[in-house]
Amino acid sequence: MKIAVTGATGQLGRLVVEQLKSRVSTENIIALVRSPEKATDLGVEARKFDYSEAGELEGALAGIDSLVLISGSEVGLRATQHSNVIDAAKAAGVKWIVYTSLLHANSSTLSLAGEHIATEQKLKESGIEHTILRNGWYTENYTGSIEGALAGGAFIGSAGEGKISSAARADYAEAAAVAVSDESHKRKTYELAGDEFYTLTGLAAEISKQSGKDIPYKNLLEEDYASALKSFGIPDAFAGAIASWDVSASKGDLFDDSKELSKLIGRATTPMAETVKAALK
Repeated sequence: MKIAVTGATGQLGRLVVEQLKSRVSTENIIALVRSPEKATDLGVEARKFDYSEAGELEGALAGIDSLVLISGSEVGLRATQHSNVIDAAKAAGVKWIVYTSLLHANSSTLSLAGEHIATEQKLKESGIEHTILRNGWYTENYTGSIEGALAGGAFIGSAGEGKISSAARADYAEAAAVAVSDESHKRKTYELAGDEFYTLTGLAAEISKQSGKDIPYKNLLEEDYASALKSFGIPDAFAGAIASWDVSASKGDLFDDSKELSKLIGRATTPMAETVKAALK
């Protein structure tokens, strides 16, 4: 059975491929990437695959039985791009798609939710067997800001005291590999999140503890946080989106206590403190 992974040179995709290597023979793993030359270090077959090039996708999926469809990175274009992939998969005879969606996509106020719901609906209409992995936040989404927090003397955001049940990117990658390697996961939807929650106040306290510096959390109004991000060189639209996601976090959209992720991977999820430690190295 050949398994293909889209976006295989991305941050999540690389980890999914590595996890699959311990479960499936390498000759049965296909990396689908925009630039095959960037995939030589993966140690598996790489095929050119661009979500936006609808006419070329079917050929790249020839002989593929199962597909891990990692959601695209181009917010605003993803519903169309994912639809292209699903149509091509159906035409190519792909039997099963495992899709990385968003935690509680059907009720989330995150601006990202709409494209995920559209993709989930497309999968249902396609008739292809599928599994929905509704991924929560990656802890790295926040720990990526540690360097700036240390430089500025505070961790800023607009999440208030919202509970965040994030997990390490590697945890979600393992979940994808586990799911696509076992047909018992077909026709299921999983709400995936970390075992424990924290607030950004708690995250700042952990950064302070590990760095030896006093890094408080400073909660800002959404528009002020967006303005601050813009001042750091983040494009206007993306800065606004990041700030809005924090506001959604303040409403509980990044919280889940079902522990479905740890049940799926058979171990506890990576504690936030460990991801902070890795970021500070």
